[in-house]
Parts: sequence; structure tokens; C-alpha cells
Amino acid sequence: MKARIFPPTSAHLRRLAQVLRRGGLVAIPTETVYGLAAPALDAKACRAIFRAKGRPANDPLIVHVLDLAHAEQLAEFNAVARRVVRRFWPGPLTIVLPRKACVPDIVTSGGDTVALRAPAHPLAREMLELAGVPLAAPSANPFSYISPTSAAHVQQGLGNRIGHILDGGECPIGVESTVLDLTNPNRPRILRPGAISAAQLTKVLKTKVTTVRRAAKAGARQIAPGLLAKHYSPRTPLSLSARPGQPTPDKAVIFLRQPAGPQVAGAYWLSRRGALPDIARNLYRVLREADAGGHRQIVIERLPPTADGLATAINDRLRRACA
Repeated sequence: MKARIFPPTSAHLRRLAQVLRRGGLVAIPTETVYGLAAPALDAKACRAIFRAKGRPANDPLIVHVLDLAHAEQLAEFNAVARRVVRRFWPGPLTIVLPRKACVPDIVTSGGDTVALRAPAHPLAREMLELAGVPLAAPSANPFSYISPTSAAHVQQGLGNRIGHILDGGECPIGVESTVLDLTNPNRPRILRPGAISAAQLTKVLKTKVTTVRRAAKAGARQIAPGLLAKHYSPRTPLSLSARPGQPTPDKAVIFLRQPAGPQVAGAYWLSRRGALPDIARNLYRVLREADAGGHRQIVIERLPPTADGLATAINDRLRRACA
């Protein structure tokens, strides 16, 4: 049976919260991408996330909480971590800290740390409140495929594996959260770039925040999700180019901004004028459209390698999608 998409009525929210409390799976919207949620302290429910996604057990889950007080029940906080979450939560920032014993091994892939985030999306927050438990929620898609930014994307990818999808419209940011490793508060590291930049974090923390550029080794236990060389990938071969050229019968081209002149078959674009928030918000939707277009290859225009902030996150996702 195909998963049902539930409009966000009060009755549906209560029903879906009950599904979660009983250990079921519910795809929920966040401001970044849709997540496949289950009670984070229920090891059996979390194992169901891995099965539904086809996710390897060495890739840990992000745990979603309402606020700092709830997060401190799950991890050992330091002063730096408190400072950063008071500034950026709720929002698209995940922090990695030493876990407490209550967090199941399946959530952390057997590691000593846990990844935590307080989402800003009102429906994600309402589900957390109604369920009354922290929620593990990786992206609601088959493992390594393009992340979902709408309920329809979730249904296309996981519709035969889960039963419940909460419709929150399109995700306003469109790329996954920044992951910040704070296990050593004197050496904060961005493991995965996102909408919150290294410059923003450096300004708040008053110390340099570095970004880890190398991909994690396949098969090794990861400290956080989204670190593998290949991720967020369409099934059609994808490549990056500063000058992607024009579409051909076999080649689709994704431009950063809408090309001038009449629309050409095989041409896609991420924004009208090249605005970064529009590019990020539309990235996964347009990749999916091109992937479904029957092309033999897709070429996407790259952002300048020196770009910072949200552009860093977009370039990161595209590098992994092309791997």
C-alpha cells in the first residue's frame, strides 16, 4: 500500500504523534529537508529507519529535540555548545557531543557521540511537542539518493516502505543542516556545511571554526551523517562544469539562473536571477526533475569554488552527488 500523505490538520497531527509514540515511522517536514522520524530512544523503531532507507548501520542518525533543556538529557554539554545553540537554535544547525547512556547504540552507530538538532519548522516542532519524545530523523529518502524537499518526493522514494507522511509544503532552505563537531570545544569543526556558515559560527564563538574537507571512508563508522564521498546522487550520471554548454538530445543542463531566450528542451535552472537561497531551495527538486527526464547525462553549472556561506553547502552537495 502506498504511503498516505496527511495534510497538517490538528486531528492528523495528533494521529501521527500517536504513531510515533507507538514506535512507528512518520516522514515530517523540516526547514532543511524532509526527515524520516521515529522515537530516538526506541532502538527497535530506529532500526526500522535503517531498513526503510536501506541505510548502512555505520551511518548515525541526527536526533531532533525541542530545545537546549531536552538536548542536555541526551548529551554532555560544554559551555561552547551552550553558547552556540542559544544563538542558532531552533534552526539548521546540528551539533556533535559526547552522548549519554540513554541514547541507543543504533542511533550513534555504536560511537561515543550523538548528533543533535532543534528544528525551526513549526510542524516539526509541533510533532516533537505532541509526541513528547526526541525524534531520530535522517532524510526521508532511499540511502544516497537525492534528498526530499516535498511530501511528493518522500512518497516517490519511500512510498512502498512507510505508511505516513506529513505534508508541510516545500522545505524553505532545501539543503541539510550544518553539522558542527564540538566534542573538543577548543577546536570546533564543521563536518558538513549548511545554511549556517563558518563565518557566522566563528563570530559567535570568538574562535576560528574550521571545515573538514575530506570525505569519510566508506565502511568506517561515521561521527555524523552526510560525510561519505558519494551522497545526494541522481541515478543519471552527473557532472559539474563552470561552462556546461547547451543541452543536446542526450545531455540535460542545469543552469544556476534562467537562460535568456525561449525555453530549450533539456534545459533546467535553479533560480531566475542566481540568488543563493533560491538555488539551495530548488536544488534537489530540479535534480529530481532532470533525473526523471530520460537523459543519458546531466551537467550542472558549478558555483565559484571560492564562494562562501550557503554556496559552500551547495558545492559540497554537488561534489558528493557527482562522485
